[in-house]
Amino acid sequence: MSFPQRGSIDPITLGLIRNFLSSVADEMANTIIRSAYSTIVRDCMDFSTGLCDRHGNTVAQGLTIPFQLGGIPFALDATRRKYRDNIHPGDIFIINDPFEGGIHIPDVFLFEPVFYESQLIGFSAVVSHHLDLGGRVAGSVACDNTEIFHDGLRIPPLKLYEKGVPSEALFGIIEKNIRIPVMTLGDIRSNLAACHTGARGLIELAEQYGVPTLETYFNELLNYTERLARAEIRAWPNGDYHFTDYLDNDGVDPGPIPLSVKLTIADDAVAVDFEGTSPQVRGGINSPWAYTVSCCAYAVRSVMQGDIPNTSGLLRPLKVIAAEGLIVNPRMPAASGMRGIVGFRLADALLGALAQALPDRVPAAGEGGNSLVIIGGCKPGTTERFIMFDMVCGTWGARPGKDGNDGLTNPGSVISNIPTELMELEYPVRLNRYSLENDSGGAGRYRGGLGVTREWVYLGDRPASLSVRTDRRDFPPYGLAGGGTGAPSSLIVNPGTAQERILETKVTTTLQPGDVLRHTQAGGGGWGDPRERDAAAVMHDVLNEKVSIEKARELYGVVIDRDTMRVDVAATLACRQQKRAPAAGLTGAASAERCNG
Repeated sequence: MSFPQRGSIDPITLGLIRNFLSSVADEMANTIIRSAYSTIVRDCMDFSTGLCDRHGNTVAQGLTIPFQLGGIPFALDATRRKYRDNIHPGDIFIINDPFEGGIHIPDVFLFEPVFYESQLIGFSAVVSHHLDLGGRVAGSVACDNTEIFHDGLRIPPLKLYEKGVPSEALFGIIEKNIRIPVMTLGDIRSNLAACHTGARGLIELAEQYGVPTLETYFNELLNYTERLARAEIRAWPNGDYHFTDYLDNDGVDPGPIPLSVKLTIADDAVAVDFEGTSPQVRGGINSPWAYTVSCCAYAVRSVMQGDIPNTSGLLRPLKVIAAEGLIVNPRMPAASGMRGIVGFRLADALLGALAQALPDRVPAAGEGGNSLVIIGGCKPGTTERFIMFDMVCGTWGARPGKDGNDGLTNPGSVISNIPTELMELEYPVRLNRYSLENDSGGAGRYRGGLGVTREWVYLGDRPASLSVRTDRRDFPPYGLAGGGTGAPSSLIVNPGTAQERILETKVTTTLQPGDVLRHTQAGGGGWGDPRERDAAAVMHDVLNEKVSIEKARELYGVVIDRDTMRVDVAATLACRQQKRAPAAGLTGAASAERCNG
């Protein structure tokens, strides 16, 4: 078989290489799922995999977390700058420092340089959220951490392995600075196995095509991605589009935190300017620069066609502007352990701006991002530590043409929660409730997804630490095109008892044995005028206990007979006419009587 020479591109070969790279990245992800130790990596799947060319550009990514994947080139670039000509076969690099290319301390990057016939041909990359990296609280992350030193062990670009030999010093430092070394070191070894899987895939490609041809096609894959992205943007209406969204608080200081964005579409490029956004905050939610750019790239990519390759070429038409010292580009020593909530909100703000340019593509706001619930302590009757890192994975806003998904993880963070049976087996916790909340989805022609409730009972025999990160209580998810907001979130300890405590959306506190923690995420925003929703769809929601009879009438103008459980067509028509034009049709009094029952 003959292959094209450098400079000539065969589209079939390009397709084969692209699909092979994607398959290898997915195989890397499967390796982690099969071999990881902790529930946060193995079951919540809070990790990402990718493959890069020798210059550090991402050429393939696994079906994992978009918010993490955009950070790979930044962390790898910092590593390559430091080591330059000191990169050898058998090296494994490690980095998590948010001020040197990382995205927050728990997300540890591993990079394996891949050589073929003594030539560096690329890098295999893995990033995982580890259960504990030391620091002030169990699980390392807390919204009331006020400096990076509270977040845990910072690792600049270093060699975890050098020419195949592990660094006993570095492994020893990591082991002595974390609360559950068996879990964290086990997950690191799982990530190493995934890196080796990716390296084997790149070597297999080099064996088949040769290094010069492979490099030609890597370059073309990046250029192809850029061409498709720019062609897509060129079809969007030029202009400046503004949107501001708000976080409830930062976990330390009260009050709203604005995230303002100006989105500029000009020919085939997009600029995102965060002028007017909050300065960095005292709480631990500041978003490192690499994470901010990654979240912006996700938001822009999410409204593009699906068959554009997910490579670094996507970043070329995108320019992100944020002055140093903003919450989206913080200065040292800002804490950033819980920065994910800012990522979700800046994506919401950017999508709010994009909705003005592309109203037929952008959904209403979802639940506000996955909620994090971290319980840490000792297992009953022992001194063995545990850290339970659960995720409440939420719900989508309504889409143009479709209802929002109920109980489906935020698309910016393709992640899961711990299965109930596994949680109760591994931790001193019982799950009392896991349900969807009636009437929580924003009203609209298309209804927002329902908020998720999860309720835990702490069964330990000693107090445990509790760290929670959630949002969207004071600023519920927005609707679009006339749709209503979703219901707000809530966080309560011992609900309905004399010991009931309503907690802030971002909190670090203590659970006592027997305490019950209930968290309800916000519902998704609605899309379009609720009075235009098909009455049969409202009836279907009522029968499925997603919408109450009262809200069907109040929000949608659909009147349902309680005895027959059927739509009262005449009363519904009167109700909807009254809401649209009170002076038309029935008199005001008669219309109100039929609408209100």
